[in-house]
Amino acid sequence: MSAALPASMRAVPIDWAKVRDDFPILRRKVHGKPLVYLDSANTSQKPRQVIEAVDEFYREHNANVSRAVHQLSEEATALYEGARTAMAGFLGAGHRDEIVLTSGTTMATNLVAYSFLLPRLKPGDAVLVTAMEHHADIVPWQLLCKLTGAHLKVAPIRESGELIVEKFVAALTPEVKFAGVVHVSNVLGTINPVKELARECRRRGIPLLVDGSQAAPHLPLDVKSLGCDFYCVTGHKMCGPTGTGALWARRELLDAMPPFFGGGEMIRTVSFEGTTFADAPRKFEAGTPNIAGFAGLAAAVEYLSGIGMDRIAARERELLDYATPRLLAVRGLRIFGTAPEKAAVISFLIDGVHAHDLATLLDHEGVAVRSGHHCAHPLMQFYGVAATCRASLAFYNTEAEIDAFVDAIGRVRKLLA
Repeated sequence: MSAALPASMRAVPIDWAKVRDDFPILRRKVHGKPLVYLDSANTSQKPRQVIEAVDEFYREHNANVSRAVHQLSEEATALYEGARTAMAGFLGAGHRDEIVLTSGTTMATNLVAYSFLLPRLKPGDAVLVTAMEHHADIVPWQLLCKLTGAHLKVAPIRESGELIVEKFVAALTPEVKFAGVVHVSNVLGTINPVKELARECRRRGIPLLVDGSQAAPHLPLDVKSLGCDFYCVTGHKMCGPTGTGALWARRELLDAMPPFFGGGEMIRTVSFEGTTFADAPRKFEAGTPNIAGFAGLAAAVEYLSGIGMDRIAARERELLDYATPRLLAVRGLRIFGTAPEKAAVISFLIDGVHAHDLATLLDHEGVAVRSGHHCAHPLMQFYGVAATCRASLAFYNTEAEIDAFVDAIGRVRKLLA
């Protein structure tokens, strides 16, 4: 399924209030206050269409996939494989078999680390990442470096949170055998110029993995156009269930990669003398998958595509443009990440107020934000802080919620004065 709407439908305005009504949890109260959910970068809320898809699987279709010829198993298999087809269309893959269904970006990154990269690294080699990476695009490479004698290189960023592209390119020296970059920073909201970075990596024969966890929920995607070699997404951040996600990879790379997990369903034949494996992507999908979750993920892809990712991106830009000046008007408030190209993620601190204290008190006002290091310790060290608060917006948020959030900050500041 394509993430882009037909031209005839793009002219029809979206009723965002009606869209919001699709999310049951947004009608609840927290501590007696209407919920203002501003933590979608952590996990997005789920529309009823996704909730119903998961519920329907267990009520009507529950069976294991690809292991029986009875009707329920055939239905379960169709739903599971339907998620692969849906993700292929959503990401702009050339073929559905370029999609490995995973539990999320972390599993996808580790699959690439151990199946693709480990056999290729040797002492003196390097893996290049950026200073704004999530731990999922740092720790797997560090583990491989420890195993192989390779080392990690880090491309720097500006105080604004922008990647210094020329330094990234300059760091693509001959010892670099692999590069990883986040498409959208989960802390700063920075949208990296992935297409340009991929072009420079390709010129040097360096494979590039892109962490798309924060891009897939917010931007139209076309992996073929981006030009990278691997692209990872996480289902629960794009209105899907937890424990779902996908790895897109170039077909020739998947075909050349050995299995990462061993077990049932990823084999052709097994004997005590040896095993032959299924073709990609199934050789990477050992064991019983989260079938109900993938039924929900397919529903999430259909839901987002029905709205249109271009329109979601535009709506979230409106919300970001509305929220930013109102927050900057709060005395003593500092925003981390001011790149011109950024998604609707606002990390901030208020002078003299610990991030956890602020988040706790905001929770009592019904406002859900995240506080902490956001799985980005090195980025916190770059800014010289232990933690930040983060308000992450989604298309189901409203200007009224942003007003309530800013008003709540004002009440909290008075409490802490």
